[in-house]
Amino acid sequence: MYSQLLGTGSALPRRCVSNEELVHELAQRGVETSAAWIEERTGIRQRFIASAEQTSSQLATQAARAALDAASLAARDIDLLIVATSTPDMIFPSTACLVQEQLGCRGGAAFDVQAVCAGFVYALATADALMRQGLARRALVIGAEVFSRILDWEDRSTCVLFGDGAGAVVLGLGEVPGIHANVLHADGSLASILRTPGQVAGGRVIGHPFLTMDGQAVFKTAVQVLDQAAREVVERAGITLDAVDWVIPHQANVRILQATIRRLGLDPGRLVSTVDQHANTSAASVPLALDWAMRSGRIVEGQRLLLQGVGGGMAWGASLLSVSRAAS
Repeated sequence: MYSQLLGTGSALPRRCVSNEELVHELAQRGVETSAAWIEERTGIRQRFIASAEQTSSQLATQAARAALDAASLAARDIDLLIVATSTPDMIFPSTACLVQEQLGCRGGAAFDVQAVCAGFVYALATADALMRQGLARRALVIGAEVFSRILDWEDRSTCVLFGDGAGAVVLGLGEVPGIHANVLHADGSLASILRTPGQVAGGRVIGHPFLTMDGQAVFKTAVQVLDQAAREVVERAGITLDAVDWVIPHQANVRILQATIRRLGLDPGRLVSTVDQHANTSAASVPLALDWAMRSGRIVEGQRLLLQGVGGGMAWGASLLSVSRAAS
């Protein structure tokens, strides 16, 4: 039996912040930039920012319900729930357990995966492995983030890049392969180029509580490993890159997306890009882009999708799957 994609869903905060609005807010903090600079450097035109009361688990639950509706399933049908997040509601219990409670699907396994922007691909590969081992029949895999909580809004190099949101997929078992192959990698020696090093100890924050990034190092690493992971996963699946219909990479920066598709030698028309709409939503970016492409009608049954993630760690990976509604 194989795991197959049954449905997708997404959720975004109500507040949409355009580049122009963000520039105005940053100016009040003494940070100078322009809407044109942001779009030219990143491809981002807007992002969604959660309210102070909105949490990762709430966004994840909304996305999960949308994915369940798309799959024509109820929460009680789910026996595995994995949430990829770097911005959990609390230290513990896991965000997945909180989502499980909000959905009302108690009893199955529920846990979080922390691989930052590669988190959704890591979670998807984990769910696929568990389902193939017979430990679950139907799974919810969710990427959810409120990265606005860990941004230094006086650091122009990072605060313009990120947004909040959640995306989810429902997987079910079937006799026809849906997820064909996964590859996962990490290199801890690169931890310092993208991190949020603070921690809570003794009732207070120890260390720096905001995201820090070496932009040039991240760009160079991301393009290199996304290219390698794509080639590795299609080889493992027994196909060529030309057989891939859509590439859905982590939506970090339009320049990374364009450089990756060029290195792969693929038609830019095969690239799914939503970074202009959502900015970088970390673990939520791949499922958000996947759901947008599914609901817009770009992706149709039988097509092959290459999902890619890369983030702090540095961690990266890729999954190759086909769209099918034949799951049991």
